[in-house]
Amino acid sequence: MTRSHAHDEPADPIPMAGPRGSSTVLRIVLGAQLRRLREARHITLEQAGRTIRASHSKISRMELGRVGFRIRDVADLLTLYGVLDEGERGALLGLVEQANQPGWWHNYGDVLPSWFETYVGLEESASVIRNYEVQFVPGLLQSEDYARAVIRLGHADASEAELRRRVGLRTARQRLLRASEPPHLWAVLDEAVLRRPLGGPEVMRGQIDHILDAIELPNVTVQIAPFSIGGHAAAGGPFSILRFAQPDLPDIVYMEQLTSAVYLEKRDEVERYLEVMERLCIAAEPASETAAILTRIREEL
Repeated sequence: MTRSHAHDEPADPIPMAGPRGSSTVLRIVLGAQLRRLREARHITLEQAGRTIRASHSKISRMELGRVGFRIRDVADLLTLYGVLDEGERGALLGLVEQANQPGWWHNYGDVLPSWFETYVGLEESASVIRNYEVQFVPGLLQSEDYARAVIRLGHADASEAELRRRVGLRTARQRLLRASEPPHLWAVLDEAVLRRPLGGPEVMRGQIDHILDAIELPNVTVQIAPFSIGGHAAAGGPFSILRFAQPDLPDIVYMEQLTSAVYLEKRDEVERYLEVMERLCIAAEPASETAAILTRIREEL
């Protein structure tokens, strides 16, 4: 919230992200703070742009966290917005340095498309990750052999070295589930995911064992949506919902396409997906039955 007499003094600072904040999320946090400070002073995008010798669209991208930040630009904007207290300026300028630090996933830039890089950065800072999958096991729950089989489907001509890199990226993401402050992963899998024999029976048995190990973690919940429930609210396709501990960050819905992705964060759109997810969780088998279902399917392979 802003203080009273917002045109005379800057907005209250947004609490800074916690220690798990990735550079992706930190850019969003910093951009949101800059936007609030600008709006509290009734300064237009064009006026702010002139201050840092940039276009209004550059200011807009900064406020959305979609570009990197220069310390000089942020310092000039803070002065324009009336943020003169050294302590507050220091905190925000320090955040610039953190937001510009490359994440570990940048080491996989050769196999990481830009549209998915954003998701990995958001995933790294999420407090809750909810998945619905109808075709594949979610990436955070894939065994190495299963991941290799899935990756081959989309990259049939990839060399062995490239396959190793892509599998390595997927398994590196999974370290998140065993971090000191891990997110809660809650995945709903259509039964078809477990019945589709990717890589052959042995790979699928190993994949089911991998999920059985994962659900032993206190922060991992998996439900199975059996064929017997027929149609359901999520029939439109797979999606993920990311929630963050940072109070100023909205939930984000992620939907992957063949060569791109869609990110939704408008409240009405996100709420629709949250409703669908809740209805799906009610229709699916309870999580207490997951181990028994997985074991039964494994025996049938």
